[in-house]
Amino acid sequence: MASLRSGGGARPSFLWRWGAHRAPSPGTGLRSWERWAGGAGLLLAGLLPLWTSLAPAPALAIPRLDLKPYPAPAPGERRWVIQLSGLLPPSPDPALSANPADWRVELIAGRNLELDCNQVMFSGRMRSQPVAGTQLRVVQISEVTPPASTRMACPPGEPKRRAFVPMGGKPFVVPYDVSRPIVLYAPKDLELRWRLWKAERRQWPAREF
Repeated sequence: MASLRSGGGARPSFLWRWGAHRAPSPGTGLRSWERWAGGAGLLLAGLLPLWTSLAPAPALAIPRLDLKPYPAPAPGERRWVIQLSGLLPPSPDPALSANPADWRVELIAGRNLELDCNQVMFSGRMRSQPVAGTQLRVVQISEVTPPASTRMACPPGEPKRRAFVPMGGKPFVVPYDVSRPIVLYAPKDLELRWRLWKAERRQWPAREF
């Protein structure tokens, strides 16, 4: 199709035909005007498929969140749900893979605590387990210890602050899967955050000894 540019050069044929039509002169009567209006209608009908093809494609639908197969939280627990999006923009770093199969989601449980100059830490156990009677899995946090702190003397007058303290331990990651939510159960005093890990595109060779 001819490109629509300003300036010289040949115009597309449908633009030439549109410009060739003029309003009817007083002597031509209503019949000429009807022919002109009919030609304009045919032109618009011909352009409609073109406009439709140039319209942006609809965004891919995100699966609906359905928690019916998942058990309700036990007393003293909260249930956290992460519904991953299939519409994340690609990474601006060309060294990172744009394939979600190479991505992982790190789950970070923690507490919002009032802190001073001392280091605060606590631990717990995070594990994946199946949902009875289904092929689904959930993440369960248990064996959470109370916060422990170093006992340094803080500078006089230093204000305290509230901050998120993550649970200690190895990073806990799950596959990036938009087809089903990530469901996690944790004690009520914990909060859940997450972040995305992306693998490098390049594969490095190993050495044999």
